[in-house]
Amino acid sequence: MTDVITSDLTAFDGEQIVADLNRLLRLRTTPIGMKLFSTKEEMEAVPRIRRPNDIHTTDQIVGQASRNGWTVGVTVDDLVGAQCSTVIGLHPRSDDWLTGDRMTGVWYETAEDAAAHQEAMDVVPHGQFEAMAVSPLASGRLNPPDICLIYATPAQMILFINGLQWTGYKKLEWGCVGESACADSWGRALATSEPSLSIPCFAERRYGGVMEDELLMAIPPSFLPGTIRGLEALSRNGLRYPIPQYGVNNDVRAGMGVSYS
Repeated sequence: MTDVITSDLTAFDGEQIVADLNRLLRLRTTPIGMKLFSTKEEMEAVPRIRRPNDIHTTDQIVGQASRNGWTVGVTVDDLVGAQCSTVIGLHPRSDDWLTGDRMTGVWYETAEDAAAHQEAMDVVPHGQFEAMAVSPLASGRLNPPDICLIYATPAQMILFINGLQWTGYKKLEWGCVGESACADSWGRALATSEPSLSIPCFAERRYGGVMEDELLMAIPPSFLPGTIRGLEALSRNGLRYPIPQYGVNNDVRAGMGVSYS
């Protein structure tokens, strides 16, 4: 993704970015940041951070930030199992984890299928981090986050991607591991520092509060100022959200003529 425009993070303003995204795309879910920490103490030093009293999935922790507006931090001990903690690098990609035995007969017919799924997942390498925190992007408490998580409908998301591609165009290619799609979003973005789109999985919707019409973009914050500039340019060209319906039976030339000479 080095061909796509990025910006100097010293000038990153999360509050302004969120205001611009809401103005241009009318997002209904709070954009949040996610950050990994080398130690638990560093995570707990984040202003106004909450620590769980119960055991959660990472989906729930992300949902507490994006749905409730909370700043929340976790360690491996706060998460329900290795499937969640391995994706964010808090648990090793162990032989037991790679078998995917808990998924056999639940999500995949055979042990071989389950193991192939585990192997396909993008995860943060283990050994560098002890904790993770999420927080609304506008709060500035993660200063800056490692990645930003933006939930949007397909119509909002394609315009977001168009804005990302406005300058320094590059074809964007992603995968889908199916269940455990957090590996496609925050797992991949944290591991590669590239924008990563996912179709949130069953667990994200059941436990994380993700709406059935939402997609998730996980993206390093350096990409967002350029994306906003792209969305502004598209808006000036009349390509903006909400996308007005032209009609399936009308002569298309009048509508096309507005956008293309």
